[in-house]
Amino acid sequence: MPPRGVEDTLARFDEITARLDGHVPTRPAARAHVTRVGKKLANIAIAVMAVIAATIGFGLIVGPIGWTGLFLAVLAIICVLVFFSVFPRERAPKRVQYNEQLPTKAVVQQLGTLLNHRRTALPAPAAMRVDAIGQQLPLLENRLAEMDALDPLAQDARRLMGKHLPDLIDRYEKVPAAYRSQRDGDGLTVDERLVASLDAARVALDDIGARLHKQDIDAFETQGRFIESRYKDGGPAGSE
Repeated sequence: MPPRGVEDTLARFDEITARLDGHVPTRPAARAHVTRVGKKLANIAIAVMAVIAATIGFGLIVGPIGWTGLFLAVLAIICVLVFFSVFPRERAPKRVQYNEQLPTKAVVQQLGTLLNHRRTALPAPAAMRVDAIGQQLPLLENRLAEMDALDPLAQDARRLMGKHLPDLIDRYEKVPAAYRSQRDGDGLTVDERLVASLDAARVALDDIGARLHKQDIDAFETQGRFIESRYKDGGPAGSE
């Protein structure tokens, strides 16, 4: 079968999100997550080393700490582990409501921040799709920034990244966990519908990226053919 066009893929994505919306009864990515975890572990290590250094210093300067001092040191380390496991709490990123005047760079970066922040609250299959979408964003950001904002392809991409995907995740999180195992008219649970929706979004972004690359490739081919016909075998450069 021929690959879907961007319009068909976006239409399918809209259909999926509409179904998810009706089903609601009430309620770049892995790398950023690893970075946050690494920073937290580094803070824990520094704090634990500080407790150990203070304990050793007390023993050398004041005198033996004894069992009581050892107990207090262990208790301090436990408090450090508990504190850094809970705090600092990660604040939800502030999101600017999407509008047609919002710069493309802001649209893409805002989606990237949203995906990084929300991925841990999603089921594992959905988090994998979020990571795949996050890997597409840098290239799309650079290329779309060069396009006219009124270009239909750029508008489709902006709308998908700035409105449809954030709305999808917002609507998913409003569904209480107890209801996410219920199946809809297509036999899918809320989690399965989320994965299907993210797959549709990823395909749509792939299609958009392919079209953008096709434009670049066509422009390169045209320029190459012009240079070849102009300067190869008897052209101006060869006649000098």
